[in-house]
Amino acid sequence: MTARSAARCCGRADEPWPTCGGDDDFGTAHEGPTPLVPIVQVHRADAPGVPFPPGRDLLQVLWCPFDHGEFCYPLPQVHWRSAAAVGEVAPTPPPPAEASEDYVPNPCAVHPEEVTEYPGWDLPQGPFETLRARFDRLRDETGSLYQYHLADAPGIKLGGYPGWTQEPCWPDCDGCGQRMEHLLSCAQEQSNQWPMGRSGHDRHSKMYTPPASPSMSPAAFCAA
Repeated sequence: MTARSAARCCGRADEPWPTCGGDDDFGTAHEGPTPLVPIVQVHRADAPGVPFPPGRDLLQVLWCPFDHGEFCYPLPQVHWRSAAAVGEVAPTPPPPAEASEDYVPNPCAVHPEEVTEYPGWDLPQGPFETLRARFDRLRDETGSLYQYHLADAPGIKLGGYPGWTQEPCWPDCDGCGQRMEHLLSCAQEQSNQWPMGRSGHDRHSKMYTPPASPSMSPAAFCAA
């Protein structure tokens, strides 16, 4: 199995390691650019349902291990590579000493499996009203709520539907203005969401990227 979470990324030794420049959005000072932390590395053979760009067969996701933006998330970068072109592998720099341990995951192998998902909070109001009686019956019989327990799969996943903990908040592509598509969710455990940010709420880290681009930062998946 070649899919990895928080693994050593196959970065080219003749390229600079990806960094996040300057301070984070909450005033934490850093000395120089922050080296990004490897999060996920996946070969195309292990993710047959993910649309890789032509000539690319290796997906790498790294992030800055400090809070950024309105929702207090680590800031991701997505890289689509050709594994054969990597050559000599660059050493992975240590994470910044000031980084939260919640944002520096332990390396592990992941074992991909295909599952069927359904939209949770993204389910349109019409179908929701049509199915409301069935959802209520499931709740009464099993104690499970559709949006929280039955719709989208938990854990680390590529594609599918985001596990929203608030109203859906889809980003738009800066290039074409269309809504982006979900690429990756990261979770602390396969069955639990990752409590992230300074707000104290449980949140998934959701990432979006355009497969037409070999490398993007921040992560964004434009469906156009």
